[in-house]
Amino acid sequence: MLTAPALETVRATLPAVGAAIGDITPIFYRRLFDAHPALERDLFNRANQAQGDQQRALAGAIAAYASLLVAEDGPDPRLMLARIGNKHASLGVTADLYPVVYEHLFAAIVDVLGDIITPDIAAAWTEVYWDMANALIEVEHGLYSEAAVADGDVWRAYVVRERRLESRDTVSFVLATPDGSAFPAWKPGQYISVAVDLPDGAHQIRQYSLTGSGSADSARVTVKAVPAVDAAVPAGEVSNFLFENVFEGDRLQASLPFGELTLPDGDAPLLLISAGIGLTPILGFLQHLHSTGSARRVDVVHADRSPAAHSHRAEMLRIVDEMPAASLLRWYEDPGATTADLVYAGRVDLEQLALESNAEVYLCGPLAFMAAVRAGLIRKGVHADSIHYEVFGPGPELQMLQAAWAIAARRGVPSRRRLNPRGSRAASSPSSSRRSGRRRPRPRRRGKRARGERRSRTRDPSTPPPS
Repeated sequence: MLTAPALETVRATLPAVGAAIGDITPIFYRRLFDAHPALERDLFNRANQAQGDQQRALAGAIAAYASLLVAEDGPDPRLMLARIGNKHASLGVTADLYPVVYEHLFAAIVDVLGDIITPDIAAAWTEVYWDMANALIEVEHGLYSEAAVADGDVWRAYVVRERRLESRDTVSFVLATPDGSAFPAWKPGQYISVAVDLPDGAHQIRQYSLTGSGSADSARVTVKAVPAVDAAVPAGEVSNFLFENVFEGDRLQASLPFGELTLPDGDAPLLLISAGIGLTPILGFLQHLHSTGSARRVDVVHADRSPAAHSHRAEMLRIVDEMPAASLLRWYEDPGATTADLVYAGRVDLEQLALESNAEVYLCGPLAFMAAVRAGLIRKGVHADSIHYEVFGPGPELQMLQAAWAIAARRGVPSRRRLNPRGSRAASSPSSSRRSGRRRPRPRRRGKRARGERRSRTRDPSTPPPS
């Protein structure tokens, strides 16, 4: 926790620092990469850097953490670091990186805010940084200890045992240990980092959800090729390299499994909602529930662009059909000629779902999709605490920032105009399944059965993600 003087100083200066994040982050990263070019080449995601996502996320997370520290009615900010800590652990981040980040981040803050940063203000924000950094170091050390490895020792060699095309732009890889030893233990919903050496010499890393395991010495990941959208949104470097260049017998470097969004044991009904490649952690859930003979009620909703774009489509249908209390609904932006039962055109319509009051909901897909679905579920009476999500990329840090500012807005925070040079705050006014037998929920309207597809107990919702 912060000292009392630091707490008041941070509360007073938070609006100024928060408002300057967009100016601070480019300077911070330029300083960091000029001093340590290997970090940009070998650790940080170059695509996220090009789009600015990673830049906003890191400094934004610090401002968000500070907001929660000074919010009297907010949650403990350390409880919100699990996502970041797991991501860091999957990269092998160790404590010696944090002083490097501190040096260049605070130099950038001084560059932007200039004379506003008095010694007292600098000392207060230093407390914020190290409170957050030490909390992350503790989380990461705990994850390494749980995995029974030294801090940062997460990288292992695997052999590609099988490569399979799952849709026109998605491929799965079964990764096996070279000596036949057991694949590291993992929980449904977790991911591994995969590192590749690109043609330009860069060593880039991405995370991929584990979607199943066929044997004790192997596990599967699924990778989607990502085309460039325009000059501002480049093609996926690592995913495209894997899609185009990796085949059976090739070796890959990958991390131990990490990720805090896992499927807990229990008998509460589950509502699993995904869009596009966001189905990968959901598929990991389904594989686990199926293999363990779970009798939980499980309602699955998937959205995609078309049946041809829906990776693992047949596998998902089979698994749901073989489970005793599961259903699947699908929505496609372009369903083509398909007239399968419980397949709809357009975007996910939550009115088609019969929601269980005690259901636990898991979401994964594009941020806009998840935001829209989450808001719709809350309008339908689902408690926010029952909605869990997985975000690919640096989104969680940005969402933490938004949540923190929402708390600050409720309390009332001073504006930058009310900040005096000593960093004290002037007077300011507040700104204003249980399973019910084997019953399956029935949608309000039904699609037609596709020719050549047998009628199944599977509930087939597919939804295309909002653009």
